Amino acid sequence: MANIIKAIRGMNDCSPTDSPLWQWIEDKVRNVLASYGYSEVRMPIVESTPLFARAIGEVTDVVSKEMYTFWDNDEQLTLRPEGTAGCVRAAIENGWIYNNEQRLWYMGPMFRHERPQKGRYRQFHQAGVEIFGIANPEIDAELIILTARLWKELGIEQHVSLQLNSIGSLEARANYRTALVAFLQNHQALMNDEEKDRLVKNPLRILDSKNAALQEVLNDAPKLLDYLDDESREHFAQLCALLDNMGVKYEINPKLVRGLDYYNKTVFEWVTSALGAQGTVCGGGRYDGLVEQLGGHATQGVGFAMGLERLVLLVQEVNKNITVPSAVDIYVVFSGEGTTLAAFRIAEKIRTELPHLRVMTHCSGGKFQKQFKRADKVGARFALVIGESEVQADQVVVKDLSGAAEQQTISAVELIDYLKRAF
Repeated sequence: MANIIKAIRGMNDCSPTDSPLWQWIEDKVRNVLASYGYSEVRMPIVESTPLFARAIGEVTDVVSKEMYTFWDNDEQLTLRPEGTAGCVRAAIENGWIYNNEQRLWYMGPMFRHERPQKGRYRQFHQAGVEIFGIANPEIDAELIILTARLWKELGIEQHVSLQLNSIGSLEARANYRTALVAFLQNHQALMNDEEKDRLVKNPLRILDSKNAALQEVLNDAPKLLDYLDDESREHFAQLCALLDNMGVKYEINPKLVRGLDYYNKTVFEWVTSALGAQGTVCGGGRYDGLVEQLGGHATQGVGFAMGLERLVLLVQEVNKNITVPSAVDIYVVFSGEGTTLAAFRIAEKIRTELPHLRVMTHCSGGKFQKQFKRADKVGARFALVIGESEVQADQVVVKDLSGAAEQQTISAVELIDYLKRAF
Protein backbone atom coordinates (compact mmCIF):
# COMPACT_ATOMS: atom_id res chain seq x y z
CA MET A 1 0.00 0.00 0.00
CA ALA A 2 1.30 3.48 -0.88
CA ASN A 3 2.17 5.82 1.98
CA ILE A 4 -0.80 7.97 3.01
CA ILE A 5 -0.27 11.69 2.54
CA LYS A 6 -1.36 13.54 5.68
CA ALA A 7 -2.34 17.14 6.36
CA ILE A 8 0.42 19.57 7.26
CA ARG A 9 0.96 19.86 11.01
CA GLY A 10 -1.16 22.68 12.39
CA MET A 11 -3.45 22.77 9.35
CA ASN A 12 -6.59 20.83 10.16
CA ASP A 13 -9.60 19.37 8.37
CA CYS A 14 -13.12 20.26 9.45
CA SER A 15 -15.27 17.11 9.47
CA PRO A 16 -18.90 16.87 8.29
CA THR A 17 -19.93 16.44 11.94
CA ASP A 18 -18.03 19.58 13.03
CA SER A 19 -18.99 21.88 10.17
CA PRO A 20 -22.61 22.51 11.32
CA LEU A 21 -21.30 24.13 14.53
CA TRP A 22 -18.84 26.23 12.54
CA GLN A 23 -21.66 27.33 10.22
CA TRP A 24 -23.89 28.16 13.19
CA ILE A 25 -21.19 30.35 14.76
CA GLU A 26 -20.32 32.01 11.45
CA ASP A 27 -24.00 32.76 10.83
CA LYS A 28 -24.28 34.37 14.28
CA VAL A 29 -21.27 36.56 13.47
CA ARG A 30 -22.71 37.57 10.09
CA ASN A 31 -26.14 38.33 11.53
CA VAL A 32 -24.83 40.50 14.37
CA LEU A 33 -22.57 42.47 12.01
CA ALA A 34 -25.45 42.94 9.57
CA SER A 35 -27.65 44.24 12.40
CA TYR A 36 -25.12 47.07 12.90
CA GLY A 37 -25.04 47.92 9.20
CA TYR A 38 -21.53 46.64 8.46
CA SER A 39 -20.53 45.50 4.94
CA GLU A 40 -18.52 42.42 3.98
CA VAL A 41 -15.25 42.65 2.04
CA ARG A 42 -13.15 39.79 0.69
CA MET A 43 -9.39 40.13 0.25
CA PRO A 44 -6.76 37.82 -1.29
CA ILE A 45 -5.09 35.23 0.91
CA VAL A 46 -1.70 36.13 -0.63
CA GLU A 47 -0.28 39.65 -0.44
CA SER A 48 3.01 41.34 -1.23
CA THR A 49 5.42 40.72 1.67
CA PRO A 50 6.36 44.41 2.15
CA LEU A 51 2.71 45.12 3.06
CA PHE A 52 3.07 43.19 6.32
CA ALA A 53 6.61 44.40 6.99
CA ARG A 54 5.44 48.03 6.76
CA ALA A 55 2.14 47.55 8.57
CA ILE A 56 3.00 45.09 11.34
CA GLY A 57 6.63 46.07 11.90
CA GLU A 58 9.92 44.35 11.06
CA VAL A 59 10.76 43.56 14.71
CA THR A 60 7.48 41.85 15.64
CA ASP A 61 7.39 38.08 16.09
CA VAL A 62 4.85 37.82 13.25
CA VAL A 63 7.14 39.35 10.63
CA SER A 64 10.46 38.07 11.95
CA LYS A 65 9.46 34.47 12.73
CA GLU A 66 5.94 33.43 11.75
CA MET A 67 5.12 34.41 8.17
CA TYR A 68 4.80 31.93 5.30
CA THR A 69 6.80 33.77 2.65
CA PHE A 70 7.91 32.63 -0.81
CA TRP A 71 9.21 34.01 -4.09
CA ASP A 72 7.03 34.14 -7.20
CA ASN A 73 9.49 34.95 -10.00
CA ASP A 74 10.99 38.23 -8.75
CA GLU A 75 8.22 39.14 -6.29
CA GLN A 76 8.17 38.15 -2.61
CA LEU A 77 4.71 37.05 -1.46
CA THR A 78 3.25 36.06 1.92
CA LEU A 79 0.21 34.10 3.07
CA ARG A 80 -1.68 36.66 5.15
CA PRO A 81 -0.92 36.34 8.89
CA GLU A 82 -3.73 38.76 9.84
CA GLY A 83 -6.49 40.71 8.09
CA THR A 84 -6.07 44.39 8.94
CA ALA A 85 -3.12 45.15 6.65
CA GLY A 86 -4.82 43.55 3.63
CA CYS A 87 -8.10 45.34 4.33
CA VAL A 88 -6.30 48.69 4.58
CA ARG A 89 -4.43 47.95 1.35
CA ALA A 90 -7.70 47.11 -0.42
CA ALA A 91 -9.42 50.21 0.94
CA ILE A 92 -6.61 52.48 -0.29
CA GLU A 93 -6.20 50.78 -3.67
CA ASN A 94 -9.92 50.77 -4.46
CA GLY A 95 -10.67 54.24 -3.10
CA TRP A 96 -13.20 53.02 -0.54
CA ILE A 97 -12.13 55.43 2.17
CA TYR A 98 -11.23 58.59 0.30
CA ASN A 99 -13.32 61.28 2.05
CA ASN A 100 -15.66 58.52 3.16
CA GLU A 101 -16.22 56.45 6.30
CA GLN A 102 -16.53 52.67 6.03
CA ARG A 103 -17.60 49.92 8.41
CA LEU A 104 -16.26 46.67 6.97
CA TRP A 105 -15.94 43.04 8.01
CA TYR A 106 -14.30 39.90 6.65
CA MET A 107 -13.94 36.24 7.52
CA GLY A 108 -11.45 33.62 6.40
CA PRO A 109 -8.18 31.73 6.89
CA MET A 110 -4.92 33.28 8.15
CA PHE A 111 -1.48 31.65 8.37
CA ARG A 112 1.32 31.80 10.94
CA HIS A 113 4.27 29.44 11.24
CA GLU A 114 4.27 28.79 14.98
CA ARG A 115 4.09 25.81 17.30
CA PRO A 116 0.56 24.39 17.03
CA GLN A 117 -1.44 24.08 20.24
CA LYS A 118 -5.07 23.81 21.24
CA GLY A 119 -7.01 26.67 19.63
CA ARG A 120 -3.87 28.05 17.96
CA TYR A 121 -2.91 26.59 14.60
CA ARG A 122 -0.75 27.36 11.57
CA GLN A 123 -3.82 27.78 9.42
CA PHE A 124 -6.49 29.41 11.53
CA HIS A 125 -9.65 31.38 10.84
CA GLN A 126 -10.61 34.87 11.89
CA ALA A 127 -13.57 37.17 11.65
CA GLY A 128 -12.47 40.79 11.64
CA VAL A 129 -13.97 44.27 11.56
CA GLU A 130 -12.25 47.43 10.28
CA ILE A 131 -13.79 50.90 10.53
CA PHE A 132 -12.30 53.90 8.73
CA GLY A 133 -12.84 57.64 8.98
CA ILE A 134 -14.37 57.95 12.48
CA ALA A 135 -12.26 59.57 15.20
CA ASN A 136 -14.80 59.66 18.04
CA PRO A 137 -14.72 57.21 20.98
CA GLU A 138 -18.36 56.33 20.22
CA ILE A 139 -17.21 53.97 17.47
CA ASP A 140 -14.74 52.28 19.84
CA ALA A 141 -17.67 51.73 22.20
CA GLU A 142 -19.88 50.38 19.43
CA LEU A 143 -17.29 47.74 18.54
CA ILE A 144 -17.15 46.58 22.14
CA ILE A 145 -20.95 46.63 22.53
CA LEU A 146 -21.25 44.69 19.26
CA THR A 147 -18.95 41.94 20.52
CA ALA A 148 -20.82 41.81 23.84
CA ARG A 149 -24.03 41.20 21.88
CA LEU A 150 -22.33 38.41 19.92
CA TRP A 151 -21.27 36.63 23.12
CA LYS A 152 -24.92 36.61 24.23
CA GLU A 153 -25.99 35.19 20.87
CA LEU A 154 -23.41 32.42 21.26
CA GLY A 155 -24.36 31.72 24.89
CA ILE A 156 -20.85 32.43 26.23
CA GLU A 157 -21.34 35.87 27.83
CA GLN A 158 -20.77 34.53 31.36
CA HIS A 159 -17.40 33.09 30.38
CA VAL A 160 -15.66 36.07 28.77
CA SER A 161 -14.48 39.31 30.35
CA LEU A 162 -13.31 42.60 28.85
CA GLN A 163 -9.87 44.09 29.46
CA LEU A 164 -9.34 47.67 28.38
CA ASN A 165 -6.43 50.09 28.11
CA SER A 166 -5.18 53.12 26.21
CA ILE A 167 -1.68 53.14 24.77
CA GLY A 168 -1.87 56.79 23.74
CA SER A 169 -0.22 58.55 20.83
CA LEU A 170 3.02 57.46 19.19
CA GLU A 171 4.85 60.25 21.00
CA ALA A 172 3.38 59.31 24.39
CA ARG A 173 4.28 55.67 23.79
CA ALA A 174 7.84 56.60 22.85
CA ASN A 175 8.22 58.48 26.13
CA TYR A 176 6.79 55.52 28.03
CA ARG A 177 9.06 53.12 26.18
CA THR A 178 12.10 55.09 27.38
CA ALA A 179 10.91 54.91 31.01
CA LEU A 180 10.00 51.21 30.75
CA VAL A 181 13.38 50.24 29.25
CA ALA A 182 15.19 52.15 32.01
CA PHE A 183 13.18 50.20 34.61
CA LEU A 184 13.61 46.79 32.95
CA GLN A 185 17.36 47.12 32.47
CA ASN A 186 17.71 46.61 36.22
CA HIS A 187 15.90 43.26 36.01
CA GLN A 188 17.54 41.53 33.05
CA ALA A 189 18.60 38.64 35.29
CA LEU A 190 14.94 37.52 35.31
CA MET A 191 14.64 37.55 31.51
CA ASN A 192 15.10 34.73 29.04
CA ASP A 193 16.80 35.31 25.70
CA GLU A 194 13.54 36.15 23.92
CA GLU A 195 12.62 38.78 26.52
CA LYS A 196 16.11 40.31 26.34
CA ASP A 197 15.68 40.55 22.58
CA ARG A 198 12.30 42.24 23.07
CA LEU A 199 13.87 44.70 25.49
CA VAL A 200 15.88 46.05 22.57
CA LYS A 201 13.39 45.67 19.71
CA ASN A 202 9.87 45.84 21.15
CA PRO A 203 9.91 46.39 24.95
CA LEU A 204 6.14 46.91 25.32
CA ARG A 205 5.65 43.24 24.42
CA ILE A 206 7.40 42.32 27.68
CA LEU A 207 4.31 43.60 29.51
CA ASP A 208 2.36 40.48 28.47
CA SER A 209 5.20 38.07 29.25
CA LYS A 210 4.23 34.67 30.71
CA ASN A 211 7.30 34.82 32.98
CA ALA A 212 5.78 34.81 36.50
CA ALA A 213 8.85 36.30 38.21
CA LEU A 214 9.04 39.08 35.65
CA GLN A 215 5.31 39.77 35.97
CA GLU A 216 5.79 40.25 39.72
CA VAL A 217 8.45 42.88 39.05
CA LEU A 218 6.28 44.56 36.40
CA ASN A 219 3.72 45.43 39.09
CA ASP A 220 6.14 48.18 40.12
CA ALA A 221 6.99 49.26 36.57
CA PRO A 222 5.94 52.66 35.17
CA LYS A 223 2.30 52.66 34.03
CA LEU A 224 1.45 53.55 30.46
CA LEU A 225 -1.70 55.41 31.59
CA ASP A 226 0.55 57.89 33.43
CA TYR A 227 2.24 58.85 30.14
CA LEU A 228 -0.89 59.47 28.07
CA ASP A 229 -1.27 62.69 26.12
CA ASP A 230 -4.32 64.82 26.97
CA GLU A 231 -6.24 63.83 23.81
CA SER A 232 -5.81 60.11 24.44
CA ARG A 233 -6.74 60.52 28.11
CA GLU A 234 -9.97 62.34 27.20
CA HIS A 235 -10.78 59.81 24.47
CA PHE A 236 -10.37 56.97 26.95
CA ALA A 237 -12.46 58.68 29.63
CA GLN A 238 -15.35 59.19 27.18
CA LEU A 239 -15.14 55.55 26.07
CA CYS A 240 -15.24 54.28 29.66
CA ALA A 241 -18.17 56.55 30.52
CA LEU A 242 -20.19 55.28 27.55
CA LEU A 243 -19.47 51.64 28.42
CA ASP A 244 -20.47 52.33 32.03
CA ASN A 245 -23.78 53.82 30.94
CA MET A 246 -24.44 50.88 28.60
CA GLY A 247 -23.78 48.38 31.39
CA VAL A 248 -20.71 46.81 29.79
CA LYS A 249 -18.36 45.60 32.50
CA TYR A 250 -14.61 45.91 31.99
CA GLU A 251 -11.28 45.87 33.79
CA ILE A 252 -8.63 48.49 33.03
CA ASN A 253 -5.44 46.51 32.49
CA PRO A 254 -2.39 48.83 32.38
CA LYS A 255 -0.24 45.98 31.03
CA LEU A 256 -2.48 45.39 28.02
CA VAL A 257 -0.78 46.14 24.71
CA ARG A 258 -1.42 44.70 21.27
CA GLY A 259 1.21 42.54 19.62
CA LEU A 260 1.30 44.62 16.42
CA ASP A 261 2.99 47.99 16.02
CA TYR A 262 0.19 49.94 14.35
CA TYR A 263 -2.13 50.42 17.35
CA ASN A 264 -2.69 53.69 19.25
CA LYS A 265 -5.17 54.97 21.86
CA THR A 266 -7.82 52.33 22.65
CA VAL A 267 -6.82 48.67 22.91
CA PHE A 268 -9.06 45.89 24.23
CA GLU A 269 -9.26 42.14 24.63
CA TRP A 270 -12.06 39.76 25.52
CA VAL A 271 -10.49 36.91 27.49
CA THR A 272 -11.66 33.59 28.93
CA SER A 273 -10.34 31.09 31.44
CA ALA A 274 -12.91 28.44 30.47
CA LEU A 275 -10.41 26.72 28.16
CA GLY A 276 -7.67 26.34 30.77
CA ALA A 277 -5.07 29.08 30.92
CA GLN A 278 -6.51 32.51 30.24
CA GLY A 279 -6.76 33.05 26.51
CA THR A 280 -7.81 35.85 24.22
CA VAL A 281 -11.05 35.31 22.31
CA CYS A 282 -11.15 38.70 20.58
CA GLY A 283 -8.74 41.62 20.47
CA GLY A 284 -8.59 45.00 18.80
CA GLY A 285 -8.15 48.73 19.07
CA ARG A 286 -7.30 51.92 17.19
CA TYR A 287 -4.72 52.35 14.43
CA ASP A 288 -5.15 55.96 13.33
CA GLY A 289 -1.81 56.18 11.51
CA LEU A 290 -1.85 52.93 9.54
CA VAL A 291 -3.68 54.12 6.42
CA GLU A 292 -1.21 56.97 5.93
CA GLN A 293 1.70 54.62 6.75
CA LEU A 294 0.62 52.40 3.84
CA GLY A 295 0.37 55.27 1.37
CA GLY A 296 -3.20 56.50 1.80
CA HIS A 297 -4.59 59.83 2.99
CA ALA A 298 -4.58 60.31 6.76
CA THR A 299 -7.61 58.32 7.95
CA GLN A 300 -8.59 57.11 11.40
CA GLY A 301 -9.01 53.37 11.86
CA VAL A 302 -10.29 51.00 14.54
CA GLY A 303 -11.14 47.31 14.48
CA PHE A 304 -10.88 43.87 16.02
CA ALA A 305 -10.29 40.24 15.12
CA MET A 306 -11.60 37.08 16.75
CA GLY A 307 -10.26 33.56 16.33
CA LEU A 308 -12.98 31.21 15.17
CA GLU A 309 -11.20 28.04 16.35
CA ARG A 310 -11.14 29.37 19.89
CA LEU A 311 -14.78 30.46 19.63
CA VAL A 312 -15.77 26.96 18.52
CA LEU A 313 -13.90 25.40 21.45
CA LEU A 314 -15.47 27.86 23.90
CA VAL A 315 -19.02 27.30 22.64
CA GLN A 316 -18.50 23.53 22.86
CA GLU A 317 -17.18 23.87 26.41
CA VAL A 318 -19.72 26.20 28.01
CA ASN A 319 -22.91 26.20 25.91
CA LYS A 320 -24.24 22.73 26.62
CA ASN A 321 -27.78 23.71 25.53
CA ILE A 322 -26.80 24.65 22.01
CA THR A 323 -28.96 23.15 19.27
CA VAL A 324 -27.09 23.15 15.99
CA PRO A 325 -29.35 22.72 12.94
CA SER A 326 -29.17 19.30 11.32
CA ALA A 327 -27.64 19.09 7.86
CA VAL A 328 -30.89 17.50 6.59
CA ASP A 329 -34.53 18.31 7.32
CA ILE A 330 -36.22 15.83 4.98
CA TYR A 331 -34.93 12.50 3.67
CA VAL A 332 -36.75 11.03 0.66
CA VAL A 333 -36.82 7.22 0.56
CA PHE A 334 -38.27 5.19 -2.30
CA SER A 335 -38.39 1.68 -3.72
CA GLY A 336 -40.21 0.00 -6.57
CA GLU A 337 -41.10 0.60 -10.18
CA GLY A 338 -41.67 4.24 -11.10
CA THR A 339 -40.65 5.55 -7.67
CA THR A 340 -37.29 7.05 -8.65
CA LEU A 341 -38.78 9.71 -10.92
CA ALA A 342 -41.56 10.46 -8.42
CA ALA A 343 -39.01 10.89 -5.58
CA PHE A 344 -36.85 13.26 -7.63
CA ARG A 345 -39.85 15.33 -8.71
CA ILE A 346 -41.14 15.68 -5.15
CA ALA A 347 -37.68 16.59 -3.81
CA GLU A 348 -37.22 19.28 -6.46
CA LYS A 349 -40.71 20.66 -5.81
CA ILE A 350 -39.90 21.07 -2.11
CA ARG A 351 -36.57 22.75 -2.89
CA THR A 352 -38.35 25.16 -5.24
CA GLU A 353 -41.28 26.09 -3.02
CA LEU A 354 -39.59 25.77 0.40
CA PRO A 355 -35.96 26.70 -0.32
CA HIS A 356 -35.09 27.07 3.38
CA LEU A 357 -35.53 23.31 3.88
CA ARG A 358 -32.65 20.89 3.35
CA VAL A 359 -33.80 17.88 1.36
CA MET A 360 -31.70 14.77 0.71
CA THR A 361 -32.80 12.08 -1.75
CA HIS A 362 -31.63 8.52 -1.15
CA CYS A 363 -29.51 7.45 -4.12
CA SER A 364 -27.76 4.24 -3.09
CA GLY A 365 -30.60 1.72 -3.37
CA GLY A 366 -31.57 -0.95 -0.87
CA LYS A 367 -34.65 -1.83 1.12
CA PHE A 368 -36.66 0.68 3.15
CA GLN A 369 -35.07 -0.46 6.41
CA LYS A 370 -31.60 0.45 5.14
CA GLN A 371 -32.86 3.78 3.84
CA PHE A 372 -34.46 4.67 7.19
CA LYS A 373 -31.17 3.93 8.95
CA ARG A 374 -29.47 6.35 6.60
CA ALA A 375 -32.15 8.98 7.30
CA ASP A 376 -31.52 8.60 11.05
CA LYS A 377 -27.77 8.80 10.55
CA VAL A 378 -27.93 12.15 8.74
CA GLY A 379 -30.25 13.54 11.42
CA ALA A 380 -33.30 14.14 9.25
CA ARG A 381 -36.47 15.21 11.04
CA PHE A 382 -38.87 13.70 8.49
CA ALA A 383 -38.72 10.87 5.99
CA LEU A 384 -40.93 10.99 2.91
CA VAL A 385 -41.72 7.44 1.81
CA ILE A 386 -42.64 6.62 -1.78
CA GLY A 387 -43.53 3.11 -2.89
CA GLU A 388 -45.36 1.80 -5.95
CA SER A 389 -48.77 2.23 -4.30
CA GLU A 390 -47.96 5.86 -3.40
CA VAL A 391 -46.99 6.57 -7.02
CA GLN A 392 -50.24 5.10 -8.30
CA ALA A 393 -52.33 7.09 -5.79
CA ASP A 394 -50.21 10.27 -6.14
CA GLN A 395 -49.53 10.19 -2.41
CA VAL A 396 -46.60 10.39 0.02
CA VAL A 397 -46.12 8.75 3.42
CA VAL A 398 -44.74 11.27 5.96
CA LYS A 399 -42.81 9.71 8.83
CA ASP A 400 -41.73 11.87 11.78
CA LEU A 401 -38.37 10.33 12.70
CA SER A 402 -38.40 11.97 16.14
CA GLY A 403 -41.56 10.04 17.01
CA ALA A 404 -43.39 13.23 17.98
CA ALA A 405 -46.20 12.69 15.47
CA GLU A 406 -48.00 9.75 13.95
CA GLN A 407 -47.06 8.53 10.49
CA GLN A 408 -49.61 9.65 7.93
CA THR A 409 -50.33 9.42 4.24
CA ILE A 410 -51.17 12.62 2.38
CA SER A 411 -51.66 13.55 -1.24
CA ALA A 412 -48.69 14.95 -3.15
CA VAL A 413 -50.74 18.11 -3.77
CA GLU A 414 -51.11 18.74 -0.03
CA LEU A 415 -47.48 17.99 0.82
CA ILE A 416 -46.14 21.54 0.56
CA ASP A 417 -48.85 22.96 2.83
CA TYR A 418 -48.19 20.18 5.34
CA LEU A 419 -44.44 20.94 5.39
CA LYS A 420 -45.10 24.67 5.77
CA ARG A 421 -47.03 23.93 8.96
CA ALA A 422 -44.43 21.44 10.18
CA PHE A 423 -41.46 23.75 9.71
